[in-house]
Amino acid sequence: MTIRFDDRVVIITGAGGGLGRAHALAFAARGAKVVVNDLGSSAIGTGASHSPAQLVVDAIIAHGGEAVANYDSVSDGDKIVQAALDNFGRVDVVVNNAGILRDKSFAKMSDEDWDLVYRVHVEGAYKVTKAAWEPMRNQQYGRIIMTASAAGIYGNFGQANYAMAKLGLHGFAQTLALEGRSRNILVNTIAPVAGSRMTETIFTPEMVAKLKPEFVSPLLVWLASEANQEHTGGLYEVGAGFIAKLRWERSRGQTFDISGGFDADAVAEAWDRISDFTDATHPGSTQDSFTQIFANLQAD
Repeated sequence: MTIRFDDRVVIITGAGGGLGRAHALAFAARGAKVVVNDLGSSAIGTGASHSPAQLVVDAIIAHGGEAVANYDSVSDGDKIVQAALDNFGRVDVVVNNAGILRDKSFAKMSDEDWDLVYRVHVEGAYKVTKAAWEPMRNQQYGRIIMTASAAGIYGNFGQANYAMAKLGLHGFAQTLALEGRSRNILVNTIAPVAGSRMTETIFTPEMVAKLKPEFVSPLLVWLASEANQEHTGGLYEVGAGFIAKLRWERSRGQTFDISGGFDADAVAEAWDRISDFTDATHPGSTQDSFTQIFANLQAD
């Protein structure tokens, strides 16, 4: 194994099963000291149990690795980070993996369904990352992984709350990538497809069994490693041995003469041009996205 995590400390939230468990075992196999966080709640965010996290820790220790269990909610992210500092003295990698589902059509979705998904996915990632941010800045090293979803990228019926949270995490990651780069903190987002208790309701049992979480961990381990010295702010789809990077695409669009004003009829007439992705461009930053807008202002 050329990619190693000796003397590195990795926090993984929601690591009691599924993807989180696979990640924890993969990091530990490469020498990392792992904080295995899991509240032990159900897939819809109810109840709690110490068993899931402890079983993963036991498996790591049985194979000669180092790990500690943490049972705090991600809403108490400072406690999770403190567990890493108390047990291992530092934190080098944060994998924001914890998540729940409250799937309902938007017409039937309650405030509780919306709020709880937000608190676990978005606020939880914020709390853990915020607590780890200063230690990473001080040591001038850190790797952070957010876990998004195809539902956030493309939308999915019955998952308005989940889709909101998952795409929000990528926006969060992109800004942290900009702010953390000068301190050697790299931040990326994965959108995994894997068999777990969160996908067993939409995939057949045979498909769930084949979509092994272990097929996702290699990408995550690479992005979180010291070997990755430059790749930050990316969004990657991954699952079943397939890995691809996504980027924004924009049509050439239509520029209107604003000196005399334009109206909705002009927009309607230009709609084919506005929607045509032939020779599309790929803005890579906020500044890139503003280029044509400001050019039109200058022309005016």
